[in-house]
Amino acid sequence: MQQFRSHTGKVAPLYRANIDTDQIIPKQFLKRIERTGFGEFLFNDWRRSPEGLPKLDFVLNQPGYSGASILVADKNFGCGSSREHAVWALADFGFRVVIAPSFADIFANNCVKNGVLTAVLREDETAEIARRASEMPDYTLTIDLQTCTVRDDHGFTGSFKIDEFTRHCLQEGLDDIGLTLHHEAEITAYETEHPVPAAWGR
Repeated sequence: MQQFRSHTGKVAPLYRANIDTDQIIPKQFLKRIERTGFGEFLFNDWRRSPEGLPKLDFVLNQPGYSGASILVADKNFGCGSSREHAVWALADFGFRVVIAPSFADIFANNCVKNGVLTAVLREDETAEIARRASEMPDYTLTIDLQTCTVRDDHGFTGSFKIDEFTRHCLQEGLDDIGLTLHHEAEITAYETEHPVPAAWGR
């Protein structure tokens, strides 16, 4: 998993409340077994017409937001089903941070396991970021995980809270497998002292 210490990137405003995981990655695209390749279908029903043509009024289809790596949305982002594919799609598209006033718990947990930061700011702060991203060309933010701050070059500064374990995992790029491998020496020692034939023979 990619480490997250500090990130500066372009912001795309998708300021809607209750954006659910079925909109983030619709169910018909969940057949893949890899974690990659889902970015193409991110927000598919909003990005494309039934004929598959891009909707030019949708934010992620607008040239000004090409390459955006920070998404700002309204409250309860990631509600709905627990599909981890929603985070895979966001990450595969290039997003490293989602900013919102609140997130669905399972979605937020899935983000941590995939190196995507969910930064919770006040509603007035997220609304202001969305306004600036809508009105200022190439609007960028810097998110610093060490200080838990969000800032731009135009005077905006906000702060968010994150528990120390989650921050440690993101900063060190540790998913569940990575955390387990921190104990590789102990695991090897246990397996050496407790061989499988002996264990089954008891």
